[in-house]
Amino acid sequence: MKRPLVMGIVNVTPDSFSGDGLLTQNDYVASAVAQAERMAMDGADILDIGGESSRPGSVSVPAEEEIRRVVPVIVALKNKFGTERLIAVDTVKADVAEQALQAGASILNDITALTGDPRMGEVAARHGATVVLMHNRAAQNAVSRDTKIGGHYDAPEYGDVVAEVVDALKERIDYAVASGVARDKIILDPGIGFGKTPQQNLALIAQSGRLKALGFPVLIAPSRKSFIGHVLDLPVDERLEGTAASVAIAVMLGADIVRVHDVKFMARVVALAAALRDAA
Repeated sequence: MKRPLVMGIVNVTPDSFSGDGLLTQNDYVASAVAQAERMAMDGADILDIGGESSRPGSVSVPAEEEIRRVVPVIVALKNKFGTERLIAVDTVKADVAEQALQAGASILNDITALTGDPRMGEVAARHGATVVLMHNRAAQNAVSRDTKIGGHYDAPEYGDVVAEVVDALKERIDYAVASGVARDKIILDPGIGFGKTPQQNLALIAQSGRLKALGFPVLIAPSRKSFIGHVLDLPVDERLEGTAASVAIAVMLGADIVRVHDVKFMARVVALAAALRDAA
C-alpha cells in the first residue's frame, strides 16, 4: 500500500462497548448510512459494517438477524459510493458473509480468523474477498469488569505473546490459502483486546514490526479499547488521545490499516504519522 488506510467502524448493533451502536435508532439503516457518509467525508478509506457485538460478555445473534442488520446498509453504501470506498463486513458467520459479499462488500473481517465457521474460507475464496485474519484467544466466559474501565477479556497464559501471535497467524495463513484464499488477499490483525492483558496489547503494538515481517498488510485496531483505559485510568468516552497515540505509533512502525471510531481525528493522525515515517 502506498499509504496507510483508515477503516471506519459502523456498528449496527444495540450493545457496542463504545456506546455507538446504531440499532437503537428508529431508522437504523439511514443512521448507519449517514454515519458512514460522514466517515467517508472525514477520510475513511474502508467502511466496516458489523451487526454483532464482540464486546466482552456479548451474546451471539442468529445469522438471519445479523443479515437483516447489515445487508441493507451495505446495499445502500454500495449504491452511494460504488468503487470510491471499500466496504468490509465484520462477521464470523459464513451465511452472513455470503449475503454481505453478494450485496457489495469486498472485505471479510473475521475476528476468528476463519475458525468460527468451517465454510468461511470457501465463501471468501469463491467471492475473491480480501480476508482479515485476527488473532483471538478471548473466551466469552472469561471476562472481568471494572465500573470505570468497563469489561475486558481475561488473558490466557502466554510466554512471548508477540511470538505466539505470529506463530498462530502463520497457521491461519496456511489454512486460508489451503481454503483457496489468494495470498495477496490476506490482511493480518494481532487482535488487540481479545484475550490479552493491557501490557500484552502494548507489546503487540510496540513490536508490530515482527508481525509486519511476515510480508502481509497489518491492521491495528486500538480504538477506545480497555488497555487504553487501564494505562490512562479513563472511561471509554475519554480515550481519544490514547487512541491517537496508539494509532500514531502503529503507523510509524508500519501498520497498513487502522480501524477506528473517530475517523476525522484519526485520519489526521495517520497522515502526519505516515509523513514522519516517510521522512525517517
